[in-house]
Amino acid sequence: MVTISLCMIVKDEEDVLERCLLSAKDLVDEIIIVDTGSADETAAIARRFTDNVYSFTWRDDFAAARNYSFSKAGMDYCMWLDADDVILEEDREKFLNIKAEMDGSEDIIMLPYHTAFDESGNPVFSYNRERIIRNHSGFRWEGEVHEAITPSGKILYKDASVTHRKMRAGDPNRNLRILERKKQSGIILPPRQMFYYGQELYFHERYDDAIGALEDFMDQDDGWIENKLEACKLLSVCYLQKGEETLALRALIKSLELDEPRAEICCRLGEYFMDRNRLKEAVFWYETARSRKPDLKSGGFVQEDCYGYVPNLQLAVCYDRLGQWEKAKDCNERAAVFKPDSEAVSYNRIYFENKSNEIKGETFNEL
Repeated sequence: MVTISLCMIVKDEEDVLERCLLSAKDLVDEIIIVDTGSADETAAIARRFTDNVYSFTWRDDFAAARNYSFSKAGMDYCMWLDADDVILEEDREKFLNIKAEMDGSEDIIMLPYHTAFDESGNPVFSYNRERIIRNHSGFRWEGEVHEAITPSGKILYKDASVTHRKMRAGDPNRNLRILERKKQSGIILPPRQMFYYGQELYFHERYDDAIGALEDFMDQDDGWIENKLEACKLLSVCYLQKGEETLALRALIKSLELDEPRAEICCRLGEYFMDRNRLKEAVFWYETARSRKPDLKSGGFVQEDCYGYVPNLQLAVCYDRLGQWEKAKDCNERAAVFKPDSEAVSYNRIYFENKSNEIKGETFNEL
């Protein structure tokens, strides 16, 4: 059986580190913890699980810290987790099965990463990450923020998910500060970092600056298509914030030039037309959204609600406004398949029941 080193970089994570390590400690053969300057009990907690605890002087570069953690690994493969990640019980069994099936020829194992959840705890935002990487094979982390390893060689996609369970907010200005400092130093940001720079500007509601950065990224031929699709969505919102409705629509349409329609884009287009009471166009895009299937191997961000719950719920509203109440009611029930406990679905059921009673009453009075 192959061996795996768990490699983590941490700072001031005393509230979550033990939870993470308890979920992963018996899945791996070695634990490497790199502390980048904790002022709390993080290092002491780490030493309860491993003697391999190292200090690393933080220099605003996540890739550098992760590469350092990998350099300390002695097993066949490296796996990374953040301190506020956890491997749930059902995924722990899947992980052990993956490990047992590996023969050492694999270069990268891609695993789902769940990062946002609905009120019932079901994942609504997921994407695949390069989670298990062959050691001593030249793979390097790149990017001061939103660091990544470019997958190559023999790549396998497996279904043992990692769940991101944040317990407190981090520094909301950190990533933007790091990227702006690099940009101001005269360094040209590579495409991936340019995209995330635009995203951070968007998060900070600096819409003009975000548009400039994201449009620059879109003009680069070597930008990753998944980042470009996401940039189209961000640009659309930025233009709407500035009252540029035509440009907002064009940004979404641009995504259709890049790849076949994703449900996330279709829902944005449906919303655009619905907000302008152009209901037939809205219906077209929401119908298209619910006909799509998520491509979990693309590496892009997947909003699972856009592939079933959201388009059906919105179609219920559109068809109701168009006077097609039976279709509206059917769409609401389709939404319920995805979220049986949805308050919106329950509200709609009461609405449609009242609507049905009104129609029956009007018919009776006519007789």
